[in-house]
Amino acid sequence: MEDNNRNLILATVLSFLVILVWYTVFAPEPPVPTEQPVAVETQTQDVPLANTESSTLPADLGTPADATPQAGRVEIQTPSLSGSISLAGGRIDDLLLTKYRETLDEDSPNVRLLSPSSATATDAIQTGASKPYYAVYGWTPGPGVDPSLVPGPSTVWTVESGDTLAPGQPVTLAWDNGAGQIFRRTFSVDENYLFTVGHSLQNNGDTAFTAAPYGIIARHGRPDTQNFFVLHEGAVGMHDGTLTELKYDNIAELDPLEREGIAVKNEVNSNGWIGFTDKYWMTTLAPAPGQAFTSVVKYVEGADIFQTEARYPMQTVQPGTQVSAESYLFAGAKVWEVINAYEENPGIQGFVDSIDWGWFYFLTKPIFRLLHWLHGMIGNMGWSIIALTFILKTLVFPLARKSYISMAKMKELQPQMEALKERTGDDRMKFQKEMMELYKREKVNPAAGCLPVLLQIPIFFALYKVIFVTIELRHAPWIGWIHDLAAPDPSSLLNLFGLLPFAPPAQGTLLHSLSLPALAIVLGISMWLQQRLNPTPADPAQKMIFAWMPWIFMFMLGGFASGLVLYWITNNLITIAQQYTIMSMHGHRPDLFGNIKSSIPARPKKGSK
Repeated sequence: MEDNNRNLILATVLSFLVILVWYTVFAPEPPVPTEQPVAVETQTQDVPLANTESSTLPADLGTPADATPQAGRVEIQTPSLSGSISLAGGRIDDLLLTKYRETLDEDSPNVRLLSPSSATATDAIQTGASKPYYAVYGWTPGPGVDPSLVPGPSTVWTVESGDTLAPGQPVTLAWDNGAGQIFRRTFSVDENYLFTVGHSLQNNGDTAFTAAPYGIIARHGRPDTQNFFVLHEGAVGMHDGTLTELKYDNIAELDPLEREGIAVKNEVNSNGWIGFTDKYWMTTLAPAPGQAFTSVVKYVEGADIFQTEARYPMQTVQPGTQVSAESYLFAGAKVWEVINAYEENPGIQGFVDSIDWGWFYFLTKPIFRLLHWLHGMIGNMGWSIIALTFILKTLVFPLARKSYISMAKMKELQPQMEALKERTGDDRMKFQKEMMELYKREKVNPAAGCLPVLLQIPIFFALYKVIFVTIELRHAPWIGWIHDLAAPDPSSLLNLFGLLPFAPPAQGTLLHSLSLPALAIVLGISMWLQQRLNPTPADPAQKMIFAWMPWIFMFMLGGFASGLVLYWITNNLITIAQQYTIMSMHGHRPDLFGNIKSSIPARPKKGSK
């Protein structure tokens, strides 16, 4: 039994060390109160680019002198989005996510995804706008074509049809270069977050005209990110089945690979997409399935602009004809159900991998799918996490059963172990040898007690990832005071859980974790009860470790997402029930209350010395 206790302690300490390293090294920084930043005005000059037949090179973005607010705007209004398109460049640069707010406060503003540059913004849009972040399209002139004859980021378009972009209500913009060529851009949008962007070039001139379309997503300045090691924020793309991720620091430090700046290119043969992702939001260029293009990630150092580009092949349009092409722009929340549907139709390959599933993706993906299904059945994410825990415990039950049976057999062998100790005396080598022979003869695996604990580590990390990165958990309530399962429990023992008239420490801080939220206290008690299923070890060192471990975990996990703590509590309670039942069925009912009593130091009797 002593050896079994030693193995259990080893597994528990290992779990503790893994989680401790995870928390201290990878834990996110405390959330900063959301403030409404002022739009950044960036005055730069466009960087001239060389035009070649082999590579389509759109202009780097700055603040074009002729892109003024007087160019006008086209309103965007859908069930999920609101905003506008600037006719200066035909930019989608004003976008609010109407289904999401910055905080849980009902008066909190909607999340702003895209923001215009100061040169293309109106006063109304500039109020509360963040750093410029937008999607813009244009054409690159072919060999021998005057650059002024193709529309670029500063071109002012006119509205040819439509007045408000809405589902089922497309808007078409047009630009006549005055030399016989008419460019058109048609925007359509669905009820969620997918824009369909149609490009056409009509050649009414006397000679052939060559140009190539492109799309750009631009972010001015380094965006505010979570700065969390295991969370990817930056450029993300899929290139013929290969996922590519680049953090902003890596983008800014790329080696110069092209004459037009610091960039990295991928030639995509048939299927791909490229864009920027945040924790919950994403903006992505997605060419039509089967369309070859050049995917580019770059940093325009002089202008401090991060860009992703989709460059399309050159098109030669004969007189009296026109060419047209269609592509997609995703701009919105990374809702699994939505982006999974886009993977099916229109067929954006691997689009669901834009969610950062992490190293344990082989566990993270199925765990999320199961949690998502349970939420659809139950309707509450907290109860869904509890149901998920029951299912996971059921799946690993055969292994747990072997562990508990092994613990019961170890208890049966206790008299033989004591006799073996007396017979071998201080000869530890002889004792270990005969003990292993006893285990082999009785078919007992002393390490079996460690396996269920060790198995919890990858499951714990996978569920941590699910709760941390999936938007379905963001602002998801459970019961009572738990209004956001992706955030730490907001309660605190310091103010008696709201009874005293002062606020607890800010969520996500170390002080808040140490202030003992309610769920953390329940977690510590559940771990303590789980340990009491086994007799208190006689060895003082083991006894001390068992005594302190639940309370160390209680303080440490108090700052974790409340959904994760809820999972751990449920897991502990199920383990208690399983272990008590299985060991009782094998004739060794744990003396839970006796073990609790023995763990409490007895008071010395009066008069005793």
